[in-house]
Amino acid sequence: MPRKNEPAERQCAVTRAVLPVDQLIRFVLDPQGQVVPDLKRVLPGRGVWVTAAAETIEAAEKQKKRVFGRGFKCEAQVEAGLAGRVDALLEKAALSALSMTRKAGELVTGFSKVEAALKRDPVSGLIHASEAADDGIRKLAAVAAGRNETANGPQIVRLFDSTQLDLALGRSNVIHAALLAGRASENFLSRVRELEAFRSNSAAKDIGNADGAVAQD
Repeated sequence: MPRKNEPAERQCAVTRAVLPVDQLIRFVLDPQGQVVPDLKRVLPGRGVWVTAAAETIEAAEKQKKRVFGRGFKCEAQVEAGLAGRVDALLEKAALSALSMTRKAGELVTGFSKVEAALKRDPVSGLIHASEAADDGIRKLAAVAAGRNETANGPQIVRLFDSTQLDLALGRSNVIHAALLAGRASENFLSRVRELEAFRSNSAAKDIGNADGAVAQD
């Protein structure tokens, strides 16, 4: 959501598309003149906005003089691997949000407990570790389909391995988990959608070489 008094839309400095701010990444300069991502859009100073897709940010890095130099009106330093750093921050935010679902009592783990939750509770999402066996995933999907409460069923998350899930949840050998409906779960799923969109590059369209003023604030 935009901050108070912040425009609801901004122009991407690479694609020139005008998008809602939650589909963009804001970048600012740190005291050393280094370009850094401002995911929460709270850091002071002029900002340059780029579509929240890895491919677009990679393009911004390659075109740093035109995109960041012109946007900040000074020579901006861009350390190699900018898109990778944004990816890591988005992943960290998602895992932090996952941790909050446990604290809010909106998460169950373990195949049997997840299966039971699917049969009796409103489940908004299913988390499977990246190394989870296909057989287990199919069985839980069949249980979820059997309730047929929503058209699409629970959102499926397979972005993290078991080690990442263990660290986020303070448990060991987490392979399957169910998100119970609630605010913490929806916040986590929102962070997941942002990370998936960033990695899919689905928002990166028409990256061109158009001249003109770049988006900033």
